[in-house]
Amino acid sequence: MLQELNENNFNENIKEGIKLVAFTAPWCGYCKKQKPILNEIANQDIWIGEIDPDKNPKITAKYGIQAFPSFLIFKEGNLIGRFAGYKSKYDLLNTVLDYLK
Repeated sequence: MLQELNENNFNENIKEGIKLVAFTAPWCGYCKKQKPILNEIANQDIWIGEIDPDKNPKITAKYGIQAFPSFLIFKEGNLIGRFAGYKSKYDLLNTVLDYLK
């Protein structure tokens, strides 16, 4: 299940382990296409947080998010990777794995 993130719970949720955070906007066509893939991956015991940039402008600005969907990878609360754009399930998983090597 996707974990809904906001400015109140963001830091608490990313502080331990490896976390994939997706910035998806409800008006974004590619985000709508990406959502079922995120849900499928999240249902396979991979933690994915989702944040609405329109409702959380401070976090969006802090990380310089300008394209949607955008993804950040955190390890123990530290940003270790970032990428943007629609990804197939295969490409998304491989991109995440590349950052973890």
